[in-house]
Amino acid sequence: MPNYYFKEIWTPLRLIKIRIFRDDEHQMWIKVGRKARRRIKNNS
Repeated sequence: MPNYYFKEIWTPLRLIKIRIFRDDEHQMWIKVGRKARRRIKNNS
């Protein structure tokens, strides 16, 4: 896996431990609880 730089996007879902990130290539990732980050599929 290549090195990514993540920036967390604040959403109200963070209160229930669902966090959304954007990497340096502008792709969206999701993290639920203590599980690993997964990329969200984009249709673009």
